[in-house]
Amino acid sequence: MKPHVLETKTIIKRPLNEVFSFFSKAENLNELTPPELHFKILTPSPIAMNKGIYIDYRIKLNGIPFTWKTLISAWEPPHRFVDEQIKGPYVRWHHTHSFRSVDENTTEMIDRVEYLSPGWLLEPLIHNLFVRKKVEAIFAYREQKLLAIFPH
Repeated sequence: MKPHVLETKTIIKRPLNEVFSFFSKAENLNELTPPELHFKILTPSPIAMNKGIYIDYRIKLNGIPFTWKTLISAWEPPHRFVDEQIKGPYVRWHHTHSFRSVDENTTEMIDRVEYLSPGWLLEPLIHNLFVRKKVEAIFAYREQKLLAIFPH
C-alpha cells in the first residue's frame, strides 16, 4: 500500500543555525506537540542527536496510550534530519525535516511525513475518517507554536 504524504512549509524569522539548534534538542518536541497527545519523552535527557540514535516516547491517540520508538536515520546539520518510527501507532512513519536559509535572518523549514495508518484493507477508510485530520492538526499546531516561539 502506498503511504500518505503530508508536507508543510514554515517560514521562521530566525537564522538557519538558530532554528536547527532548536530542533537538535529532542526535548523541544514537547513544546511542539498538542497537549491532548500527552506526549512524554522516555529516553533520558539530554539526548545527543545524531544518526543512529533511538528515542522512546509515550503518547495518546484518541485516548489510547502508545509507546513510540524512533530512529534518527539521517543527521545532516544544519540542513536536514530524518526520524523513522521503529515501533508505534503507524504502520509507517518517515519524517524528513529540511531547513534552508532564505536570507541571513530567515529560515524555510519543510516537514515531509510519509505515513501509513494501521488497518490493512480498511486503512483508506481509517485514514480518511480519523488519521488524516489528526496528523494535519498536529502539524498545524506545530506551525502555530513555532511562530510563537520565533515571532516575526
